[in-house]
Amino acid sequence: MIEPHPPAPPGVPPPRDGPARLPVRPATGRFLVLACVFVCAACGLVYELELVALASYLIGDSVTQASVVLSVMVFAMGLGSLVAKRLRWHAAAGFGAIETVLALVGGCSAPALYAVFAWTGDWGGPWSEGPRVLLVAFSLAIGLLIGAEVPLLMELIQRIRRQDAGGAVADLFAADYVGALVGGLAFPFLLLPLLGQLTGSLITGAVNALAGGALVLGLFRRDLTRRTCLLLLAANLTVLGVLAAAALHVEDFERAARRAVYGADVRVALQTDVQEVVLTGGTHGRPVDLFLDGRLRVSGRDEHRYHEALVHPAMNGPHARVLILGGGDGLAAREVLRHPGVRRVDVVELDAEVIRLAREDPALARLNGRVLDDPRVRVITEDAFRQLREPPPDRYDVVVSDLPDPGITASTKLYSQEFYGLAARALTDGGRLVVHAGPVVSRPRVFWTVEATLRAAGLRTAPYCVAGRAPGFAAGPDRSSGRADAPHDWGFVLAAKGAPPALALPPRGPDLRTLTDARLREDARAAQDSRVRGLPPSTLVHPRY
Repeated sequence: MIEPHPPAPPGVPPPRDGPARLPVRPATGRFLVLACVFVCAACGLVYELELVALASYLIGDSVTQASVVLSVMVFAMGLGSLVAKRLRWHAAAGFGAIETVLALVGGCSAPALYAVFAWTGDWGGPWSEGPRVLLVAFSLAIGLLIGAEVPLLMELIQRIRRQDAGGAVADLFAADYVGALVGGLAFPFLLLPLLGQLTGSLITGAVNALAGGALVLGLFRRDLTRRTCLLLLAANLTVLGVLAAAALHVEDFERAARRAVYGADVRVALQTDVQEVVLTGGTHGRPVDLFLDGRLRVSGRDEHRYHEALVHPAMNGPHARVLILGGGDGLAAREVLRHPGVRRVDVVELDAEVIRLAREDPALARLNGRVLDDPRVRVITEDAFRQLREPPPDRYDVVVSDLPDPGITASTKLYSQEFYGLAARALTDGGRLVVHAGPVVSRPRVFWTVEATLRAAGLRTAPYCVAGRAPGFAAGPDRSSGRADAPHDWGFVLAAKGAPPALALPPRGPDLRTLTDARLREDARAAQDSRVRGLPPSTLVHPRY
């Protein structure tokens, strides 16, 4: 028979394998440990989702970023579990220290990544390796710390009340998985819309520090020396102070970061349910610029060159009814309404705030000629794919696809064979579809994959581009308007059912500022010279971008 360990004197830790000395009943203590597991699991998943969301926003290609972050974290969690085996004999102190460090690292991860993005330049430019390494480093560090939690918590539960290993693991994992569920739901539905990514990560870190500190210093303080208690208390208070100070100044930080990214004349910056929308310029003679999720989508300096090339070749033929997919800024609709005979224009835009700004912002409304208030224009706030799934009562003569570049993961379904099949169904027999397909010179495989996908959907195509993009315009996935290596062309594909579409401007169309038939033919030949043959189409289940 094994004799129980005698009670340890005050201030002296119990034997390494002895029961914990709790200020509450064992059942209550066990419940508090499981509650802490629940909170820590929720915080851990929020850290993961914060990294995935921020990396997808800053770098693009959310599938790749999610795969990198999650795979590195899972690998690091395994390493953390192995490392934590050495801390089992100091489980309470070790868990307290780990939670303190995790709160600091996880809470500051999003602000640190955003700061690097804002002040070191574009993530796709010469500084790209540093930020990507930082993303992996944060994923690795957070994964190590999260992985180290489980063995230590298992040890603490067993010291409260010995039970079979299977039962202890089941209880621990149940609390862990339920906490992960709550954290996973809280991030998109509570933290992100109400607090934003930066404040949300800081508050999550504070909750993490409070939960870990309260458990160790409240429940297991009798198992710690006085010096260890003081050190853990000082460390927790320091971390909470850092996180609180950062949360108090997060708005100033965001304004400074936006100035570093967008320039000094940011007029509007808001986070909608869909994306971040930023407007700069538009006053004192400066051209208005519209950024969506950090990507320059409209530049008042030369947007007319893009929109003339997008719209007017497709208007060479019947054009009484026109459907514009995207184009919530109203600029494509402005060009459409320059043609006589247009009776109706339907604009399908997912983000209602972009529509509101296009109507109410003085600079943007002046740029688009306030066309969204024209009685011929009907605005539909809906996802373009979902809108096309419902057959229209009357088909369209022209469909204009003014959507973000296919290289952005969120847009991939809008450049799929299924999507173009739906768009073809919405066209009249002689109707035409024009697609913005990204730059030709710098991303030829993407451009010609779009063209191959249109052909796979049963459409005849006429690819073309507009070369000589003015310096400083960086649409699509390019982040910095000042990058020397930003794409200098826009690529388009004109498509039609039946006969190949005639790539020409309408004979009695409006006067254009830059586009001519000769220039259109010349740039179409230049686009053909870059053709990449043998590319498979992109589908919903097998995206190629």
